[in-house]
Amino acid sequence: MRLMRCAMMALGCFAAISAAVSAPAWAAGDEAASVSANSPPANNYPTQGRVEYVLSCMDENGHEFANIYKCSCVVDKMAAALNYDQFVDESTFARYASLGGEGGAEFRTDHARARGKDFRALQAKAYRACGLGTQAMTAAK
Repeated sequence: MRLMRCAMMALGCFAAISAAVSAPAWAAGDEAASVSANSPPANNYPTQGRVEYVLSCMDENGHEFANIYKCSCVVDKMAAALNYDQFVDESTFARYASLGGEGGAEFRTDHARARGKDFRALQAKAYRACGLGTQAMTAAK
């Protein structure tokens, strides 16, 4: 019983130390850290945007458990290359490039086509790097 109590106490101390070491800087009350905690990191996507991308990726590539990691890898690679505003703009141009009618005219300009093409190329590169097939990429074109 005494050995068990010592083990539990050691585990509790380890947990407290690791929590203190890994605590974010803003938790310590550092004023400079609190300023940076309020501003989002560069090229960080909101959770909702990441989740939407992963779910869409899984719709295209299958709802296998491994694809959660592969699709998360893809959005991480996209985030490393584009800030979120660029990602939204370029993915919109790529998604609506084939939109017909007067409302789709904005997405058929040379500028829009170039941005859509750049997005699809970056996405295809991320798909290959993360081990996803290219069948969904050819369907998106």
